[in-house]
Amino acid sequence: MTNKFNLKNFNKRILIFFICLIVLFSAVITRLLYLQVFKGGILQAKASQQWTRDLPIAAERGGIYDTNGSALAVSYTTYDIYVRSREIKNYEEVAQTLSTKLNLDYISTLQKVKNNSVSEVLIKMQVDKETAIEIYNKNYSGVYLSENVSRYYPYGNLLTQILGFTTIDNIGQAGIEAYYNEILSGKKGFSLVQSDLQGKELYNSLNTFIPSIPGLNINLTIDANIQLKVEQTLEKLMIEQKAKNATAIVMDPKTGKILAMSTKPSFDLNNVPRDDVESMLEQMKNQAIVDVYEPGSTFKILTMATALETNNAQLDNSFYCPGYTIIDGQKIKCWKSVGHGSQNLTDGLCNSCNCVFTQLALRIGLDDFYQYFDLFGLGNKTGIEFLGESGGIVMNKENVKTVDLARMGFGQAIAVTPLQLITAISACVNGGYLLKPYLVESITNNDGTIIVNNEKEVVRQVISSETSEIICKMLEEVVSKTGKYTFVEGYEIGGKTGTTQKYEDGKISGKYISSFIGTYPASDPDYIVLIMVDEPGTGAYYGSVVASPYAKEIFSSIFEYKNIEKDNKDIITECNIELPNLIGMTLTEACLTLSKLGLTYEIQGEGTHIVGQLPSPGTMVCKNQSIYLITNSE
Repeated sequence: MTNKFNLKNFNKRILIFFICLIVLFSAVITRLLYLQVFKGGILQAKASQQWTRDLPIAAERGGIYDTNGSALAVSYTTYDIYVRSREIKNYEEVAQTLSTKLNLDYISTLQKVKNNSVSEVLIKMQVDKETAIEIYNKNYSGVYLSENVSRYYPYGNLLTQILGFTTIDNIGQAGIEAYYNEILSGKKGFSLVQSDLQGKELYNSLNTFIPSIPGLNINLTIDANIQLKVEQTLEKLMIEQKAKNATAIVMDPKTGKILAMSTKPSFDLNNVPRDDVESMLEQMKNQAIVDVYEPGSTFKILTMATALETNNAQLDNSFYCPGYTIIDGQKIKCWKSVGHGSQNLTDGLCNSCNCVFTQLALRIGLDDFYQYFDLFGLGNKTGIEFLGESGGIVMNKENVKTVDLARMGFGQAIAVTPLQLITAISACVNGGYLLKPYLVESITNNDGTIIVNNEKEVVRQVISSETSEIICKMLEEVVSKTGKYTFVEGYEIGGKTGTTQKYEDGKISGKYISSFIGTYPASDPDYIVLIMVDEPGTGAYYGSVVASPYAKEIFSSIFEYKNIEKDNKDIITECNIELPNLIGMTLTEACLTLSKLGLTYEIQGEGTHIVGQLPSPGTMVCKNQSIYLITNSE
């Protein structure tokens, strides 16, 4: 019995042992399966990191081109210099060479070269090819070169705010470079080499090269030839008008394509003023898209279109302007203090009469006016492909008083961006359609294959084609006044000037924004041009004097560039009238003198005597040209 009992216990122990052995082996096999199958990729990557060293290969950043294929932003190869301290044989010699060739401090370079606490140290990025080759030819062990890409802007300060720029790491920091950074960047590659425990390269070992993938190319709607003339004109304006800044947009009103857009002052994109951050941030801001302002009289185009479309005004309506209107007990002045007297609807726009447009706003009413604000896109972003776009400022409808509504009629108590305004007015002259403005025509890869192709996008119809046709005729009449083809000799141009006072600390200041918006051809526009001048400093501030002449230059350059023939070749305007000295005359005497010479005039101030004039005495001017009279304060 004892033997049987002992044998039985022994068999149990053997069974338990085998069970434990099976469990142990199962656990080991399960663990191996987990590590090899499920965690194999991760562990292999960790192992690879331990016995390999990699150098990044930057991807070639995609180019940016204008509508004609001219390069606006391109990339070129540079090199990053690295050192691996454990492989360097003569620290001092290497540090001396690198600091000399790369214009670096010797002591800090030596510290990097001797730093063996890390596998590798970056000495300098984006070294030019010639210098990199000189360093490479030294054959220093432990000194490595890695291919990188640098950005170059062939036109320098052209399109500063549109293109933007990149960081030293080729990351888009502003403009198109930032908005399309992911598309332009491409994907980095790597060069891998095997190394020992100390990080030293194993010679005759396996090297791996993973090529980079270049970024895609951006093709803009911008025409560099028109853009160049716009920027030259704005630079001239800044000097002559001593303005704080100036902005211009040229757009195709039939498609929404932006043909040119600029703000001055600006800076050279190849030499970004990073040491003056405040100035850089101010000059890199695309004011045409980001900043808002009260548009003043250019807004009267939208008021007129709304009044006609809602049947609140007809062409044969009569209006009377005594020089002011009183609403809610507040006196709203017309720019012409003596008033325009009796006038019809077209005269009201030609004369830019505030009294007419306060009446139109009140006729339209708050509900309908706000409905058309929304239809014209006011208070909303246009959706253009650009970071930081503003939606403008429209008062809460519930807070609008009658006097506010009246002021909105002539472009006060409402704020828009220049892009919003030119987009809305385009809808008034293109048949009535609000279009989405756009800067990017297409996105292509390196072989030219189109990846994305942008086309005209109609947001909605705002006014009828009949109303649009009336607006076109009115704008042509505004420019010509007493005759056709006088803005740019022989060309049918429509347009409207604007002047508005700026507010500071909630009060009206003595600073102004002057503007002009023009269309060509007036009857069916292919081009619309907006110029806005912020705080002109010569004493003149009316849009007709400060902004209009520069729009004329832009139109003239477009006609020359596009070889557009005159609409009327028989028109010849000779500027053979010598402007007399009007300073010291009474206002009545000066106006009578100009009228006898066949000249028109605009008046600043409410005084009785002339204290200044533009152009200056002795200037040769053309018949029907507007002369700017500055009166003394009463």
